[in-house]
Amino acid sequence: MDSRPARPSLESPRSDRGGRVGALTRALVVVALLALAAAVPAHAQSRAQVPAVAAAADLQFALPEIAVDFEKATGRKVRLAFGSSGNFRRQIAEGAPFEVFLSADESFVQALAAEGRTVDGGTLYAIGRLVLFAPSGSPLVLASAPEAALADLGAALADGRVRKLAIANPEHAPYGRAAREALQKAGLWDAARPKLVLGENVSQAAQFAVGGSAQAGIFAYSLALSPAIAERGRHVLLPAELHAPLAQRMVLLTRAGDDARAFYAYLQTPAARAVFRRHGFTLPREAGAP
Repeated sequence: MDSRPARPSLESPRSDRGGRVGALTRALVVVALLALAAAVPAHAQSRAQVPAVAAAADLQFALPEIAVDFEKATGRKVRLAFGSSGNFRRQIAEGAPFEVFLSADESFVQALAAEGRTVDGGTLYAIGRLVLFAPSGSPLVLASAPEAALADLGAALADGRVRKLAIANPEHAPYGRAAREALQKAGLWDAARPKLVLGENVSQAAQFAVGGSAQAGIFAYSLALSPAIAERGRHVLLPAELHAPLAQRMVLLTRAGDDARAFYAYLQTPAARAVFRRHGFTLPREAGAP
């Protein structure tokens, strides 16, 4: 006969009470959590997700500085993604989860607004400019006068001193389109076209010129002013009359939450505008734009 004490049955009254108590406790916790979630305002819940900002590549030095200032001022953060404005326009139309779009070409914002993908028509935040850039060691004689610099570019394209010229892809990058217009107006497009090195965006075009893949480049003034690029070569600011204005417009997208709206508002403050100006952008009212 087995003298060991019998183990409690799984169906014993004590175990059953414990199971009921545990189930009841879990149910109460779930109800409490659901009630808490319902009580949290929608704007507070949205702060758990840092809003994504799609930004033109010419902003890669100015915008991070503004984002840091924004976080210091408000305690809120944003995630920045840089690329060509044309590609971002397509991605947003396909459902990319951006909340703010800063385009180097206002027509992309206007197209998204016409499709009902934005809160409104957006705001003009800057006018961009182009430079002709020669990396250190380039055979291009970069005179301080833009007319003389362009004349030597034409001569260098003809005599072989400039074998490669870097610009952004004109098919989807606004600065690439402006560079093509400037070359056409200067009478250099036919000579330059077979020697072009095309960047996916204006930042990549600058990298090609700075890194030695080209003997010259035409890209954004805002990039040429950055220490990382300025110390690697020389540049001359090209006349704005050589191309259609690079009117840069930003907009809130329809999915924008409170943090995105706060950042959008901050971009229009004097502090943010001062950063844009310091990085070589002309501010809209300074350019006579609305």
